Amino acid sequence: MKKILLELKDYIIIIITVLLIRTFIITPAIVDGDSMDNTLADGQLVMINKLVYKLSDIERLDIVVINNEEDNDRIIKRIIGLPEETIKYENNKLYINGKELVTDIKFEYTNDFEVKTGKDEYFVLGDNRDISKDSRILGNFSKEDIVGRVTLRLFPFNKIGFVK
Repeated sequence: MKKILLELKDYIIIIITVLLIRTFIITPAIVDGDSMDNTLADGQLVMINKLVYKLSDIERLDIVVINNEEDNDRIIKRIIGLPEETIKYENNKLYINGKELVTDIKFEYTNDFEVKTGKDEYFVLGDNRDISKDSRILGNFSKEDIVGRVTLRLFPFNKIGFVK
């Protein structure tokens, strides 16, 4: 019996290590839906870095996975508004605290809106705004709702690389 346990020890250590890494550091996810087109497409396999926001701040334009309690699922969206900001979308231009946000990221057209974030609240949008169910519908999210940052695309193989 002792010999069997010694032989299994390495496998048990590997299994425990993999479970710990997946639970606390990095985990895979499959994109479900088209709300992040053209950045992420339906069916793509991505890696979620769960540790990054324990070591650094959430940054504008990060792509994150969020616990969406309203629908009891997880969604992938882009951070647009940080805590205690005014986010305004007017004439297909995005303004943060009255200053236009200029970025090379291509967003779909959306209706005009204005919203404010509170302390520890984040406003998120999908890149494909026409069909995205995001903070415009679900409201702002807290830091505790954010599971982690999408850092890497693993599939399809011709699109492997870091996600921006």
